[in-house]
Amino acid sequence: MDTVDATVEKLRAQCLSRGVSGIQGLARFFRRLDRDGSRSLDAGELRRGLAELGLALAKAEVEAVCRHWDRDGSGTLDLEEFLRALRPPMSQAREAVIAAAFTKLDRSGDGVVTVDDLRGVYSGRAHPKVRSGEWTEEEVLCRFLDNFDSSEKDGQVTLAEFQDYYSGVSASVDTDEEFVAMMTSAWQL
Repeated sequence: MDTVDATVEKLRAQCLSRGVSGIQGLARFFRRLDRDGSRSLDAGELRRGLAELGLALAKAEVEAVCRHWDRDGSGTLDLEEFLRALRPPMSQAREAVIAAAFTKLDRSGDGVVTVDDLRGVYSGRAHPKVRSGEWTEEEVLCRFLDNFDSSEKDGQVTLAEFQDYYSGVSASVDTDEEFVAMMTSAWQL
């Protein structure tokens, strides 16, 4: 195993030790480290952040990770590329059931789930805060969608974001059969 692969495994283990929200939690953490709002981290920022997570990596290891994932050659690490690289590998069965759930939500078929897509599959009218008048059904749908929106809360969820969310869930479920059954039940597939 080379240095980059070993580093990825360390990062992934740290991420998954934080449970289902591990990847989303790392996304929030890295956005906090991005003090200039550039949506990217240089090797120094990344190294300091990883140290805060308890991963004291050598400067050369962090630089190798940055070079490996720096697809545009900018010299910095894009947060979305980093998070996608950290996503734990899943079996074909798990990927297929996640894609089926996404397809069910993406009623327009344009590859992006929006609140309009959700209206056809998910009703917020029975939500306690809608029934009490505190929230509108639109607010419930937006908040529901935000659960899967790992980047900016832009009201649009891509398949990659949906997979990112479920990669954390997948890591906490032992067998493919259990994961598929859970997804099938939750999304009424």
